[in-house]
Amino acid sequence: MIPLSYNDLQILISASVFVIGCMCVVLGAIVLVNRGYSREVRAIAAHTAKLGQKGVASEVTGLVNSASELVGSINQLVKTATGIGVFLIMLGLTMIGAAYWVIQQIQWPVS
Repeated sequence: MIPLSYNDLQILISASVFVIGCMCVVLGAIVLVNRGYSREVRAIAAHTAKLGQKGVASEVTGLVNSASELVGSINQLVKTATGIGVFLIMLGLTMIGAAYWVIQQIQWPVS
C-alpha cells in the first residue's frame, strides 16, 4: 500500500477535480460548437419553411400548423443543446475553482 499523508491526499483530490473540470470545459465547448445549429438542423428548418410556404399557397391549414410546430421544436432543440454546453462549461469552471481552493487549504511545511 502506498503511504499517503493528508497533504498528498489533498493534492491528489484537487488534481483529479482539476482534470475533470478541464474535461467538462472542453466538452461544453464542443457541444456549443457542434450541436448548436448544425447543418442538419439548418436543412430541416429550410425544408420546413418551404413546406409552410406551399401550405399557405395551397391553403392547407393542417400542413402550416405542423410546419410551425416543427420549427418550434427545432428552436427548442437548439436551446437545449446550448444550455447543456453552457452548463458543462460552468460546471467545469466551478470544479477548477474548487481544485484551486483545495490547494490553497494545504498547510505547507516550512523547512
